[in-house]
Amino acid sequence: MAVPPFTRPRRLLPLFLGLFQGALLLFFALFVTYDEPSAQAEDTNLVANQVYSTFPFFQDIQVMLVVGLGLLLTFLPRYGFSALTHNFLLLNFSMQWALLLQGLVHHFHHGQIHLDLHKVLISEFAAVTVLISVGAILGRASPCQMLVMATCEIPFYLASEWVIVTCLGVLDVGGTITIHVFSCYFGLGVSKALFRAGQQPLHPKETPTPRSDLMSLVGMLILWVFWPSFVAVLCQPGDAQHRAILNTLLAMSASAITTVVVSSLLERDGKLSPGHLQNGSLAGGVAIGAVADMAVPPVAALALGSLSSVACVLGFRFLTPLLGRKLTLQDQCGIHNLHGLPGILGAAASAVAVLAASKDTSVSHSSQLSPVGGNASEVVQGEWGAHRVSGQALCQAAGLAVAVGASLLAGLLTGALLRLPCLARPPERLCFDDSLYFKIQDQAESPGPDSTAEEGALALKEQV
Repeated sequence: MAVPPFTRPRRLLPLFLGLFQGALLLFFALFVTYDEPSAQAEDTNLVANQVYSTFPFFQDIQVMLVVGLGLLLTFLPRYGFSALTHNFLLLNFSMQWALLLQGLVHHFHHGQIHLDLHKVLISEFAAVTVLISVGAILGRASPCQMLVMATCEIPFYLASEWVIVTCLGVLDVGGTITIHVFSCYFGLGVSKALFRAGQQPLHPKETPTPRSDLMSLVGMLILWVFWPSFVAVLCQPGDAQHRAILNTLLAMSASAITTVVVSSLLERDGKLSPGHLQNGSLAGGVAIGAVADMAVPPVAALALGSLSSVACVLGFRFLTPLLGRKLTLQDQCGIHNLHGLPGILGAAASAVAVLAASKDTSVSHSSQLSPVGGNASEVVQGEWGAHRVSGQALCQAAGLAVAVGASLLAGLLTGALLRLPCLARPPERLCFDDSLYFKIQDQAESPGPDSTAEEGALALKEQV
């Protein structure tokens, strides 16, 4: 039986992943090792304290990304298996790819890379950018396209992050600029280049159902609970980390309540939109990252959380349809509303917070997202002259400009690459459907009267 053309890219998936994992095994065998155990009691206690203080945060982040974000993407009723599995696959692939690149660039000394939990954590932050960006093209791209997108995005992210944090000295403890803004506009750039033919009509399988919305809402709740760990994990233990946790909790609590208010006011009958709840409740966590460890008053965290949720909900209601009509921009998960708009708001808030800092204000200068070795972060205290304060505010604005400009350009280039015939995305009528990638027993045995010819052929192929 001849294999339909649209099934050929699936044969590339095991080949691509097999070659990648084989090459990584060889690389680890030759160049990666652990630190030698220390006989000094002080060194042993230091390592133990670092593990015990970091690993609980690391576990929280794992739950966020694997379970919370995976479930958040299941709002597409016939794409749940694919959303969960592809999210899990991209997390592992991107983390390993980032670990390899960071090791070669920053940690390769005397022919060896010494692996530790901090390096894995940094690589996982890099993988987050891919998981966010893919939301713009979710359901309309093949797994091979998403893996190629991850392959391209990780080095672009690492270069952008190095410029923003190391060269410009931007304060961004929670990755508001380096992670959320960058990944948002990278994904939008990919979407624009990949779907450049015009605006995509609403797909019949694209409309959420009550069941899929409920699963997505559960994912939002998991993300909401564990988000403070994501923001605070790389802060300096002590006051800075404590402040980051409190500010994040306040911002997210305010965003949850404000989302209910705004969503209800936007509907004539006062009912709530599940989509608004799924995204607006998380907007405060995105925006607070740039100022989380700064000595801002609690009311500032509450205000920032509220403003970010307002921007997110209004973006879904008005901005997304406008961008679709005027720019033919496809944004399947609304990443511009959840990550882009709150990210820009958080970057602006960080510049304002720096300008408002008095001479005796302590500001945590974060280098924790940088892959360069050393302490996770350092706290710079002392008097800030007017020139230094204004210069840091300009750095915050410059970092935002670099994140937006670099990510858009890189996304457009990557999107053009994803149009290669060998990575052909699924035909429009088969988008948002698990049957393209999973053997679903009832469908394989009986395609059913409502199935398309392509779906029937695919089910028959699976039986053969």
